[in-house]
Formats: sequence, C-alpha cells, structure tokens
Amino acid sequence: MRCLGQGGLHMDSLAIVLLLLALCGLSAPLWAAKSPPPVMLAKLYQPGVALQHYLVSEKLDGVRAYWDGRQLRTRGGYSIAAPRWFTAPLPEHALDGELWLGYGRFAEMSGLVRRHQVDEQAWRDVRFMLFDMPEMNAGFEQRLWVLTTWTEQMRRSWLQVVPHHRVTGEAELQQRLKAVVASGGEGLMLRRADASYQAQRSDAMLKLKLDQDDEAKVVAHVPGNGKYHGMLGALLVETDDGRRFRIGTGFSDEERRNPPPLGSRITFEYNGDTVTGLPRFARFVRVRPPE
Repeated sequence: MRCLGQGGLHMDSLAIVLLLLALCGLSAPLWAAKSPPPVMLAKLYQPGVALQHYLVSEKLDGVRAYWDGRQLRTRGGYSIAAPRWFTAPLPEHALDGELWLGYGRFAEMSGLVRRHQVDEQAWRDVRFMLFDMPEMNAGFEQRLWVLTTWTEQMRRSWLQVVPHHRVTGEAELQQRLKAVVASGGEGLMLRRADASYQAQRSDAMLKLKLDQDDEAKVVAHVPGNGKYHGMLGALLVETDDGRRFRIGTGFSDEERRNPPPLGSRITFEYNGDTVTGLPRFARFVRVRPPE
C-alpha cells in the first residue's frame, strides 16, 4: 500500500495507520468515564446541499455504540455487556459505530445491549459497523481511510467499516435512497469529507429517509376511548427542543395495553412540520433502548 503523500514509498498497512495517528494526532479523551460520550449527531438532509463535499453511506437500523478505549457504551453512556473476545481487538482510542444484527432485527439488538449479563452465543451474530474515529484530528475522509486500513489489518469478521461513496448529484442520491429502502435498509447518511468530528448536532452529518423520523421523551399517557377504552389512546411526548404534542397512531394492541413507560424515549416518523412547527402525521415506531 502506498503511503499518503509519499510517491513510490510503500509501507505496511499497520505502520501507515500508526504514522497517520501520530501525524494527525489523537486528542485526549473528551468525556468522563460515567458521562455520555460526546457523539456527533445528524441533522436532517435538505435539498440544495453541496453534495460534492459529502460521502454517502447506508443508515443502519442498529444501536449506536461508542468504544472509549476501555469499554463499549451507548449514546447515553450506559455500559454494554459485550463478550471479551468481541472487544479484545479494539484499540486504546475511541471508535464510533453501530451494533448491528442485520435488517429487521433492531428489537433483538436493542434487547441484547440492555442485558446486564454477557450472552456469548447471541453476540456471535453481532457486527460492530464502524464509521468514525472521534479523537483523530483530521477530516472525515482521512479518518475513514485510517479506520478502513486498521479494520482490514485486524481481520475480525465482526469488525467492519460502513461503506461510503460519492454521488454526482441529487438524482443519484435519491436513486441510492430508493435502492437501500427496497433492500430493507432505513435510509442514508451524508458526512462532509473535510469536516472534523464535532460532539454536537452538526450540518457536517446529515440523515435522509423516505419518511422523516425523530426521537422524543414520553411525558404522559392519554387514555383511549371507544374500542381503546381502558387502553392507551395517545402519548404526550416532548422533543429535545421542547416541542410537545400527541402521538396516537402506530401502536399495536399490545403496545396500547402496555404503553412505553413515562420518561422513556421513543422513535416516531412524520411528514414534515405543520405551520405551527409541530411534526405532521406523527406516528409511533418503537421504544428506544436506554442510552
């Protein structure tokens, strides 16, 4: 493999990674051991973005996981009970990715990360789908290159890098979105190639789905009427930016009998915003795992 910027000079893959980490620098850990990791969060994609500056990948329907150099944690800082063999190859610096079992298996993955005891057999199917190195002081494209090279060197089947591509424009982006959804995927992620890792919600990372989605906290249970008498009629929820509204569709009968607990976080889908700024046609999707 050819070293970046060194015409004609060939080096071992791992040596290249170590050199780049030294040259680009790894910042000190950005978070205390028991506090939530400073993950980068996506904003919604809007047409008109300069797509030539972005790399595009599939949005996986898994559980966000942050390796802090010592243990796996959820986005909210909860420790994940993963087998020793699963984490043994991981480095001393931070990695950001998604724990994924495959299409349509989010509920299984969510349940697995909530267990306090290690389930060795269940973890055999889990992949750590990596997409960033938060502590590396470089643009995303270079971080991705180093991450890919390191992962190839490790040769562990459960450690994979999420493939990224460039698109020529809006038409190709929408074609990719439709293809991903048709194959069972959730949507697309766009990451600005030259952007640093930002521990906040940023325009440097965008998400695109056929249906928009977001998360909210359950504030109250609204009783049902008619055929839903004695069951849940709707949830009163609050988004991170303080908007409160009701969600009354998307629930199974079982979920209406045993609704999401107060204080829990849910994912909901919607179709744009109303003139008052609230999500239009909001519908329940699922309960988020504790974070």
